Amino acid sequence: MKLVTFEVKTPVGIFTRIGALSFDRIVDLRTAYASYLFYDKAEDDAYAIADFTIPLDMIEYLKRGNSAREASEEALDFVQVSLKTERGLKGPNDERITYGRQEVKLLAPIPKPTHMRDFMGFLEHYESMLKRRGKTVPEIFYDVPIYHKCNTNLVAGPDDPILWPSYTNKLDYEFEYAMCIGKKGTDIPSSKAVEYIAGYTILNDLSARDRQKAEMESNMGPAKGKDFNNGYIMGPCLVTADELHHRIRNLRMIAKINDEVVTDGNTGTMQFTWEEIIGYCSQDETLHPGEVFGSGAVGGGCGSENDKWIKPGDTVEFEIEGIGILRNKVVKAKDTKLWKGKY
Repeated sequence: MKLVTFEVKTPVGIFTRIGALSFDRIVDLRTAYASYLFYDKAEDDAYAIADFTIPLDMIEYLKRGNSAREASEEALDFVQVSLKTERGLKGPNDERITYGRQEVKLLAPIPKPTHMRDFMGFLEHYESMLKRRGKTVPEIFYDVPIYHKCNTNLVAGPDDPILWPSYTNKLDYEFEYAMCIGKKGTDIPSSKAVEYIAGYTILNDLSARDRQKAEMESNMGPAKGKDFNNGYIMGPCLVTADELHHRIRNLRMIAKINDEVVTDGNTGTMQFTWEEIIGYCSQDETLHPGEVFGSGAVGGGCGSENDKWIKPGDTVEFEIEGIGILRNKVVKAKDTKLWKGKY
């Protein structure tokens, strides 16, 4: 499944829902499941059951595990059958079940992760960035997956702008893909780690390079080089592991700026597997549903490597096969009122 978190505007306010991309539509999973229970199972408590089984928060949804997944599959099957009949797509109380892409605002699949780490996962990128500082790759890179921790309050989604911080002259993108933890666990063996993966998404890890460079001179950070609003943009969806994991090590990654291809990479060049990374991170540490791990920039996946710097007004587009396209426009932070996004 391709899971999404979305906002829908109604006459009585804006509501956040959990959905799935299907049949070129966004399916409201809770309402679809309530409809399935009501129409196909004649269940009088359809809404109560649906409310418990398919929460409106993605982290709570992941915590429900197989029960939420199985209910979602039943809901999607119900929608597929309904599309082929004259019954239509309305809930028991005449609610809408599906929406067109332009009718909703897509948030990050996990709008506020439980925890977030960003890894230095690709040798080509790391080597290139160190070379610019006259350094070479340390041996630790080959021994263990290295990472920094991120501010989860700064996550944004597909319909949000890239906000240019007021204190930087060199804002840079980083083309990554991300993995989300779906089950609680400690000291997880790498051989069983796939059981703890909820799914995968696309990540744009933004950097104020001039500020980052200055901060790193102290062997601390990154700080304000990474910490600014909308600094971590994710989406458009969370593709569940069962749908993608068998080929996660061979997905093409294409980045464009204003329709010009600037990166053509592959997920398979990542130094460690996600199973190895989970095994390492869970040593004497409990991982929780909703944690997000970023891969680090793929080789050639940032402007400073390619000398392709973004500027206000640019459109940055990341595409990973099997996941989709993450597309955002660069906007000066002070010009957010001019942003012509959703709502």
